[in-house]
Amino acid sequence: MPLVRLEQVTKDYLSDGVAVRALDGVSLEAECGQFVALVGRSGCGKTTLLNLAGAMDFPTSGRVLLDGVCTSELNDAGLTEVRRRKVGFIFQFFQLLPTLTAVENVELPLLLAGQAAARRRALECLRWVEMEELAGRYPHQLSGGQLQRVAIARAIVHAPSLLLADEPIGNLDTASGDIVLELLRRTASELKTTILMATHSAEAAAAANTVVRLRDGRIEEIRRP
Repeated sequence: MPLVRLEQVTKDYLSDGVAVRALDGVSLEAECGQFVALVGRSGCGKTTLLNLAGAMDFPTSGRVLLDGVCTSELNDAGLTEVRRRKVGFIFQFFQLLPTLTAVENVELPLLLAGQAAARRRALECLRWVEMEELAGRYPHQLSGGQLQRVAIARAIVHAPSLLLADEPIGNLDTASGDIVLELLRRTASELKTTILMATHSAEAAAAANTVVRLRDGRIEEIRRP
């Protein structure tokens, strides 16, 4: 069974009282450990697809299944549990808390969930992204590439099945971006985490093992090596 499945999904938003279709009949599957890049112009539906896959939003029609469960059928408690346990997020601008150190940012999701040994697990994840030696630094003391590596550690600290990355190298120089992409490749191949990544970058898309091109809310092409 695919980890993520979209079945004939449409998504409409209201803009000044007028319905605007962001996704139009999209069907897509992603297996465990698959690294999928979503590419296309701004407004093509990439971020909308990420939000639907991560149960942060719901389709106007069609179904989104995450680990076999239809997200639209979950109640608030079920949605909270799915997002907390099964989904991790990486953003273009990192979204680390400035008053917390790197290790404190990484362990925070575990502390909020009441899990034991949060500090040990946070340090393990910082070691995975080669940032353990800088665990005590605050965000303002880190470079952009280092911030994104901490953000990756935070995103995987609860061992999610699905990792959603929205323009993860959009704010990085080439060298830092290459490091982040390699970490994402390793996360998919070694941790068997499914990754959906929205990107404008051809270099970023080349890191994935599946490239889905969107145009005007529809899938234009699916390309695999």
